[in-house]
Amino acid sequence: MTQKLQTNLDQIVARYPDVPPLIILKTDVQRRGVFYSKAALELLDEAAHQTTGTHIFGARDGMIALRPESLLLRDGTSIITTPTPLDENPYLVDVKDGSPWLFDDGVALEAVDYWPAPDFYAKSSSSGVPMKNIVSARPQRLNIFPYRYCTFWNNNKGCSFCDIVSQLKKGGKELNIPAKLDPHEVGVVVGEALKEPGRFSAVFLTSGSIFSGAEPFDDEVEYYIEILKEVGKQFRTKKFPSQIIGTAFTKKQLQHLYDETGLMSYTADIEVLNEGLFDRLCPGKSEWIGYQGWKKRLVDAVDVFGPGRVNTGLVAGIELTSPHGFISEDEALQHTLSEAEDLARQGVSTVFIVWSPRPHTPLGNQKNASLDYYIRLARGLHALRVKYRLPIGYDDYRHCGNHPDSDLSRLLPY
Repeated sequence: MTQKLQTNLDQIVARYPDVPPLIILKTDVQRRGVFYSKAALELLDEAAHQTTGTHIFGARDGMIALRPESLLLRDGTSIITTPTPLDENPYLVDVKDGSPWLFDDGVALEAVDYWPAPDFYAKSSSSGVPMKNIVSARPQRLNIFPYRYCTFWNNNKGCSFCDIVSQLKKGGKELNIPAKLDPHEVGVVVGEALKEPGRFSAVFLTSGSIFSGAEPFDDEVEYYIEILKEVGKQFRTKKFPSQIIGTAFTKKQLQHLYDETGLMSYTADIEVLNEGLFDRLCPGKSEWIGYQGWKKRLVDAVDVFGPGRVNTGLVAGIELTSPHGFISEDEALQHTLSEAEDLARQGVSTVFIVWSPRPHTPLGNQKNASLDYYIRLARGLHALRVKYRLPIGYDDYRHCGNHPDSDLSRLLPY
């Protein structure tokens, strides 16, 4: 980091005393990415640490390589970040006193840890696939990526920030990751993971959209049901802590999904809270459902799952891309928070991830937003949840770790 940017980080910390400095640092690390030094990579122990491999999306440097899955800060905050080329000014992960640290412009800022590998990562399924390629983990959550393709790309109308197809091709060849998971194997691996007492607190599923079926997306719903039923066999109660990020399903489909499985929370990512930008940047979602239709289905989901059990996600920063995005960050923030409040008053939360521009995507050559913008957005979305009393415990720093705004929920007294 140059001295100017270092000063900017200090200024942001001083400007927002209500936001913990480590959350601000985390947000900036997500914004700028990381680069691992040779010494830092030498500290990586494949038996002890999680290594990169099972994402359905790629890294900012476009590579699949042996690197830490991600980082932990000293307050337990996860930094879900992406390796980034040095010429793009990322933070450096290097070694100090034998341990990994975050460095910027040669200054050691914070000690970090690599994510510890759970026990089941050392095992393989009955079909010979490494279990970590069937179910992966965040520090307190099990991740299932059942389908590593999105049918919106069939006619090249996938989302403009998405590299799911190129990552599928790389992962299948280099890492022995199945394009589509067998539900029974998923259940078996979840059972194996749960043998480590106290390690995990939730199960999470997400895939690309599947628009086939008697009604659009019926096949996606039925596939989720198959998987969740197998996962549910590992629990003593019908419902278990769980979340899906799926397509915006109809109320009938959502009710079917809820009734047939242990699913407890539902997310359908709208990606950007502006109808014109939604149509341009998410053409497949626009073609099959539309912006207003997506919002209506989110609100309908509240009737099924309950207030505070439904949310939508933003890829924050794409609303500022040229040539059609907002000109100023102030304008983007005002519009986004206004649309988010319309959802919040109807029981739907909005969370965001810090957009990481990736190669081989239509937006890959553009820049994400300023740190100040991301902190203001985090404060604004958190304030909406406080105002409308929407809990976010199923998608907070323990269960996800990818949302600076929901990290702030740990400050609440309830």
